Amino acid sequence: MATICDINKQDSNITGLSFAEEVCLNVLPSVANGDPSDPIWYALEPNSYPDFGGDLKMVARTPINPSRQNKKGTPVDLDASSGLNTDVTNDPAVRRLLQGFYFADIREKPTTMPMNGAVNDIGAVTAADDKYATGATAVAFNKAGYIVKASGFGIAANNGLHLVVSADANDITVGDGLVNEAAPPVAAKLEVVGFQFASADVAIAMVGNVATLTSAANVLNTLGLIVGEWIFIGGDTLASNRFANNVGFARISSIAAGVLTFDDITWAGVNEVSTGKTIRIWFGSIIKNENIPALVKKRSVQFERTLGEGPTSTQAEYLTGSMANQMTLNIPTADKCNVDLNFVSCGVEYRTGEVGDELKDGARVAAYGGDAFNSTSDVYRLKMNVVDPSVSNPEALFGYITEGNITINNGVTPDKAVGVFGAFDTSAGNFEVGGSVTAYFTTVEAVRAVRRSADLAFNVIMAKENAGFVIDIPLFGSGGSKVNVEKDKAIMLPLEMAGAENPNGYTKLFNYFPYLPNVAMPQ
Repeated sequence: MATICDINKQDSNITGLSFAEEVCLNVLPSVANGDPSDPIWYALEPNSYPDFGGDLKMVARTPINPSRQNKKGTPVDLDASSGLNTDVTNDPAVRRLLQGFYFADIREKPTTMPMNGAVNDIGAVTAADDKYATGATAVAFNKAGYIVKASGFGIAANNGLHLVVSADANDITVGDGLVNEAAPPVAAKLEVVGFQFASADVAIAMVGNVATLTSAANVLNTLGLIVGEWIFIGGDTLASNRFANNVGFARISSIAAGVLTFDDITWAGVNEVSTGKTIRIWFGSIIKNENIPALVKKRSVQFERTLGEGPTSTQAEYLTGSMANQMTLNIPTADKCNVDLNFVSCGVEYRTGEVGDELKDGARVAAYGGDAFNSTSDVYRLKMNVVDPSVSNPEALFGYITEGNITINNGVTPDKAVGVFGAFDTSAGNFEVGGSVTAYFTTVEAVRAVRRSADLAFNVIMAKENAGFVIDIPLFGSGGSKVNVEKDKAIMLPLEMAGAENPNGYTKLFNYFPYLPNVAMPQ
């Protein structure tokens, strides 16, 4: 154990960052106070802290006196903020934070481990009847054809993809060989990631230039999909679970029992039936800004940044009452994608690590540690186009960009009051979505679209290691468009984006796919 004589400095590489969700502003959950659990601290992997901590505001006395000297100042206020930069990965902790930026709960498909609901531990796996014992959550899986992704089990055969046969009040029955596992680890998890249609049930039908997925069994409105959501059509086996020609990502514009209509697809749609094939589609969870007041949720977190060892234990600073304010996704050329996250905080606390002043209570979840998405091999598609409801695959305004960013600004400001050091609350402005790209100029159509104030759309699809996400701005106006011509260089076109509410009631949507087949990986 270090002594006071040993501590002359602290290195940044021994610090750490975690966050916990508050039950109300500045208050962490506590079993002692009647909450379901004590706080859970989720570790993050920051690259840097552009703005993190508390700035004291000092006011000195400046009386009129012959010595012309000020009197000692006193702190009268505190401006606290929590800013960090981190790589874009499949980290579930970052998705948890994203809910705050969208002021909404994530919309998940059936899972035994929901992000915001009660977690159901899996009791046992039985090989004789191929069942997972999941308790109360089992009934949500009761859809023959659901594809579940199993993870965290101690026996490899019980992990991976499994096809649901049925489910009742306690058990999920799947159609392939499980192995007896009496007590799976606490981390064991089941989540619905897709659906397999009956043989020859579905077809791609082109209605003019609009692509649709049709189902003879009329099951398309029973899958838990919503308008604006993205799906991936096609499995890895051409002979049995994907179309020959219609394979890729698609955004849903309308849902009926027998028809899904798409207003954006990543392939050239053609009429095609699925004779002899059990076509698979894949879907995931969604975070979007909501337009129904009951679904708009203001949430806050506390950040814990450890600052090395004190005389006897770990020191830390806490940013309390932290509200998600600004987010910027950065897409550079030939580099990792990264994101800046900025929170407006109400206050700052410090812990020395001494007895009675230890780190705050709660379970701690280790950092994700996965690979980062890069802008070279992990981009499936990046597209800007003029909105055209009569076409499912509108022509892109450009082919490539050199850099881009997508931003959210919630306009969060601290609320100050007499008798309060820091802020007692925060207020939010409008949900503003923006961004910019620097594109390689191809034709004047992009410039014309901006000048005539055309309705534009922009989305980015990224995938790696059999998972991925879509970031979608389905409607925006654009500025910029000043063509940049330099000697011996390609002509460039900078464009600015200002998102707006689209006819489906949102401005920006994040769609996460916990599983995607190999055919969905960027080629």
